[in-house]
Amino acid sequence: MSKAGITTTVPVEVIFAAGWVPVDLNNVFITGENPRVMVEEAELAGFPRNICAWIKGIYSTVIKNRDIRTIIAVTQGDCSNTHALMEILQMAGVEVVPFAFPYDRDPDLLRLQLEKMMSSFGVSWKTVQEAKDRLDRVRRKVWELDRLTWEEDRVGGWENHLYQISSSDFNGEPEKFAVEVDDLLEKARAAPPREGELRLGYIGVPPIVAELYPYLEERGARIVYNEVQRQFTMPFMTRDLVEQYRLYTYPYGIFFRLEDICREVARRKLDGIIHYAQSFCYRQIEDIIVRKKLDLPVLTLEGDIPSKLDARTRMRLDVFLDMLR
Repeated sequence: MSKAGITTTVPVEVIFAAGWVPVDLNNVFITGENPRVMVEEAELAGFPRNICAWIKGIYSTVIKNRDIRTIIAVTQGDCSNTHALMEILQMAGVEVVPFAFPYDRDPDLLRLQLEKMMSSFGVSWKTVQEAKDRLDRVRRKVWELDRLTWEEDRVGGWENHLYQISSSDFNGEPEKFAVEVDDLLEKARAAPPREGELRLGYIGVPPIVAELYPYLEERGARIVYNEVQRQFTMPFMTRDLVEQYRLYTYPYGIFFRLEDICREVARRKLDGIIHYAQSFCYRQIEDIIVRKKLDLPVLTLEGDIPSKLDARTRMRLDVFLDMLR
């Protein structure tokens, strides 16, 4: 099967409907044998030091994986550096299919973008709807995993993060992915509820630093809400594909995201929030708004390159947890 790389979550229903396999390039990069070397290789190729490491990791991932010759790049609603990345990859012989989430969530513009993507892959609304129904059956299992995390306290923050973030492409095999989720659900339902932990939320892009989730749990805290990762599961009860990607909060403004965040903060009874910001990302500025709009303690962490938690970050996490107690 042909593979289509994606730079962030896009309407994968279209890709599956065409019989292609979507590949989330971020996930391939960060789970690779040595993601830090991938960043260094992009810098050796000419990428500036003060550019997001995710962009550099995506570049190196595509260059190394010669079986990925088509990329769906999000040109609006994600990193603006994607524009230059597209041009560099085109120069390397990669076909680029642009996709834009309209800033104001306009349904007509979003439908137009979907239809342009469908035209690129030669599929109809009927086959795309069938693909959505297929994927929604898998998504419901991940929704249940999330519920067991926050409502019954039977799932750890790392597992919650991992399976939700993998819903961007279902690891290329939705049915196999569903079996893995079923296995975890079975174990989770048999596990005793976890007690006495601080309940944290994690908002912002997924972390480029390792060890965050186990470090927190070693210290008696657990992330029971992963904001962006949860959005990758499309947790919306709608069969309308356009409406699904209008409700998907990540590509739109911070105020729309905060509506969802505030609902989940209340529903999940959180004690505090960790706001992760990637170095050299415009979303760092949004931390000003996050702090003014949320009525619970917020710790802002910044990550740059793939690495383990450094001593300073560990100390800041320890102080934050002590303060919450």
